[in-house]
Amino acid sequence: MRCCLFETEDIIPLSDDVFRLIRDIIKDYCGLYFDDSSRYLLEKRLTRRIRSHHLDDFRDYYRFIRYDRNSSEELAAIIDVLTVNETYFFREQNQLRAFSEEILEEMKETNRDRKTLRIWSAGCSSGEEPYTIAMLINERGNFNGWDIEIHGSDINQRVLQTARKGIYRKNSFRTTEPYLLRKYFVEEDGSHKILDSVKKNVNFSYLNLLDPVKTRFLGKMDVIFCRNVLIYFDSVSRRKVIENFYDRLVDGGYLLLGHAESLINISTAFTLRHFKNDMVYQKPEKKGMNIRI
Repeated sequence: MRCCLFETEDIIPLSDDVFRLIRDIIKDYCGLYFDDSSRYLLEKRLTRRIRSHHLDDFRDYYRFIRYDRNSSEELAAIIDVLTVNETYFFREQNQLRAFSEEILEEMKETNRDRKTLRIWSAGCSSGEEPYTIAMLINERGNFNGWDIEIHGSDINQRVLQTARKGIYRKNSFRTTEPYLLRKYFVEEDGSHKILDSVKKNVNFSYLNLLDPVKTRFLGKMDVIFCRNVLIYFDSVSRRKVIENFYDRLVDGGYLLLGHAESLINISTAFTLRHFKNDMVYQKPEKKGMNIRI
């Protein structure tokens, strides 16, 4: 049984110098950084892209993604085949309890006059995270009549298609309580489809986190989830992404990173808020009212 996409003799060789050229293009495009140990990964996964364009080798492929008028489309295709999107519902439960039991209660008081709640799941992959957020808000049971918007974004078009369909297999539910599965999903051909009552508050879009112009169109957010995404960026790209998050958050808004991530040596603009269940980052309050754009 084959364990790889190609047998060794089918893989087009990738020299060290061309690997670094392609790696830098990818980093400049979206911030994802592949170190020298990743050369074989690119060699294996991008061989199919070279053959699909009827090119001879990686040097020709580099020229293609560097100079061709369709280079942006090809870079998007590269991201689809290189990014790993391992996720599941209700991941990192201590943090989710802090969000559900503490942050949401605080937001209910802070936003009580306008009754709006805007949350961004940045790097949402196949949608389990934003749908989890929607279910947690519904479980609180005290946001009836509120205008709730949960926005999921990712740079991988393939996983966004899965997210919009909202159909998931068993592996996505490894930490999901059975009653939540029964309450918010319907079984369909061996899979589970999320109910429209959850989907109605969630929308998805393709978005490059390094693009400050397009992220600005999202408007202001009360909470941003960006968990286990920054670990794939180099230090310069991390700073740019965090700056964009800071600009998108309302004063007093929250940034939730993965447990293996922190803002040490990245940004001092946030304060670390100690909740009962977990610690999360908060954009400091300023005098005056928040202005949403």
